[in-house]
Amino acid sequence: MIRNLMWAFSLQCKPPKRHLPVPCCLQSTQPVAAARLPYRVKLSAGKRYAWCACGHSKKQPFCDGTHVSKAPTIQPLRFTADKDKAVMLCACKQTKGAPYCDGSHLKVIFQDLVKSIKGVFK
Repeated sequence: MIRNLMWAFSLQCKPPKRHLPVPCCLQSTQPVAAARLPYRVKLSAGKRYAWCACGHSKKQPFCDGTHVSKAPTIQPLRFTADKDKAVMLCACKQTKGAPYCDGSHLKVIFQDLVKSIKGVFK
């Protein structure tokens, strides 16, 4: 009887299934939004800047080189300020007039709002 129970138990105890490997690629091919609103910065005439286009930089809105490991296909936009001025630099990374904000963040905010509302009614 004990052998029968052990045999029945062994049929129920199956070896654990092998899990598929988790992809190790943590690199992005699309820019990520660093923030929902633009950054207001003062630019100095003649100074060269590198605007972060990938969204991974810790020194937003400027590049700190993080794209090399996190988004190697996305390069920063290098530009030189023509005069001393305060500007709004894009943080959502969706602007059509990089590096300057063109209001695209409003669309990003709206899309986030729609997603959150849809989540409430699921």
